[in-house]
Formats: sequence, C-alpha cells, structure tokens
Amino acid sequence: MSDDDAIIQTITPTTHDLGGFKVHRTLPSRPRTMVGPFVFFDQMGPAHLEVGNGIDVRPHPHINLATVTYLFDGAIDHRDSLGTFARIEPGAVNLMTAGRGIVHSERSPGDEREKGPALSGIQTWLALPEADEERDPAFEHVAAPDLPMLSDSGARARVIMGSLWGISAPTTCYADTIYADIMLMANGAIPIDAEAEERALYVAVGDASLDGMPLEQKTLYVLRPGTTGSLTSQRGGRVMFCGGEAFAEPRHVWWNFVSSRRDRIEQAKADWKAGNFPLVPDDDKEFIPIPEVPKTVSYP
Repeated sequence: MSDDDAIIQTITPTTHDLGGFKVHRTLPSRPRTMVGPFVFFDQMGPAHLEVGNGIDVRPHPHINLATVTYLFDGAIDHRDSLGTFARIEPGAVNLMTAGRGIVHSERSPGDEREKGPALSGIQTWLALPEADEERDPAFEHVAAPDLPMLSDSGARARVIMGSLWGISAPTTCYADTIYADIMLMANGAIPIDAEAEERALYVAVGDASLDGMPLEQKTLYVLRPGTTGSLTSQRGGRVMFCGGEAFAEPRHVWWNFVSSRRDRIEQAKADWKAGNFPLVPDDDKEFIPIPEVPKTVSYP
C-alpha cells in the first residue's frame, strides 16, 4: 500500500459455525487487536433457524468492557445479574457495561421460536478507559426511534454511538467513540469523514465501494487517519462504520475478559471457576464453563 491509500489494513474474518447460524469475527485478530475502543467485532448470521429452535447463550461473565448489541433482523432477550430484562429488536441498541464484573444471558424469545427465529446483527465489545474499568456495572437500552437518522443521496445512516455527520446519539460513551449503521440504496452515496483517530468500515450485506474501490463483505477495512472519502453502492448494501480514540495502552483479551492488566484477567478466571460472580435472576440454572482454550483469538 502507498502512503496515499485510504485503507491501511484489511482484516478477514474467522468464521465459527454454531449450528444453524454462523458468526464472523474480525476483532480481535492477530494483525490487529483494536480500532479505537472496539476490541471485538462479530457479525451474527444472517440466518433463519428452524421452528422451535433459537439461540441460547447461557449465563457467562465479562469484566472491564462494554458490550454493544445491534440487530438487523430478529430479536434477543437479554438478562443480566443486575436484574435487567430487555428485548432487543432491529435498530435499537443494548449497551451493557461490565465494569468490575457482570453476568448475562442471551436467548431467542418464545414467540420468535414459534415461527422460526431470524438472526442477523452485529455484536461488539468496547474496551473501557483504565479509569472506568472497575466502575459499577450498568445496562442501557436505546430504542430505535431515539437513535438519530441521517437521510441523503440515496443513503440512510443511523448513528448508534458518538457524533457523525453533525448528529449525535444519546448512547453513553466512555471513550471517544463513533459507530453507525449505513444503509445504501442502489447508486447511493454518503461521505466518510475524518472525525476520529481510528476508523474502520465493514460491509455486512450487499455491496459497497470506497472512492471506487470495491469492499468485500465480512471484512474489516481500517482507514488511514485523517483521510476522507465517499462510500457508494451499485446494488445496495449495509455498512458498519466504527472507531474512536486510539488507546495508549493495549488491552489483554482472554475468553470473555478484557482488561489493561493481565493479573485482573487471572483473577476473573479464578472468580468464575469459584462461583464468585453474581447470578442472573430467572436464568440461574445453567452457565457456560470456563474453557481450556477459548475460541476467540486471545492475548493473555
């Protein structure tokens, strides 16, 4: 790549077949572990599960991060150890701040199982600044109508977190963060601005190009700092735009644990094994055991 290239890094996914649907993971990866605060980036589906089936992500723990769940299709029931129950549907956002420790589960609602649930969306994890890593755990649901939408030149963009194109989302940010869902119609276009230190584009559905360069689906494209461009589509596509401030210190990742300190991850491992995390009300009969070797790329 030359010094003038808008794209400085291309990250292809690791794909996991979870039985009925696939998950495509681009962060963390060996080439790159973070883009702004984003330390984990998963695309779920798209899939339609059989009638009577659904996803059942049993209770499991997190520390020192915030999870962001955003759906294109389907629904997920979220429960956590704070006593939260929230149903997330397309266009809304669930922000769960683990802080010093939280446990949660994610399951398909009963009414979705009856018709054969759809599943399509993005789940990301955000590293917390060191001063916030051990903050109190929290949960925040922002409904779709409360997230601002930009419409222009054959494109619509919902700002999920931070400020873009002169509009701001109400979702809590602990570090400078940008996150948007860009929906391009055929021959649509939208500018990509240089409003964050680190930025990346991800084509979830359909086709898209950046300044005429085609972008592959399920691939994370890290943009050169300071560059601008035009995102376009020939036939229509859906692109996630993410990033934010560059973290001075790297984060260590092991299974569901993220921290600036290796010893904190070791403590979390021991606490989960010992049953020291809180239970999830109304979903406390099972849990995910700690793995010997996590499926995600880990940096202990």
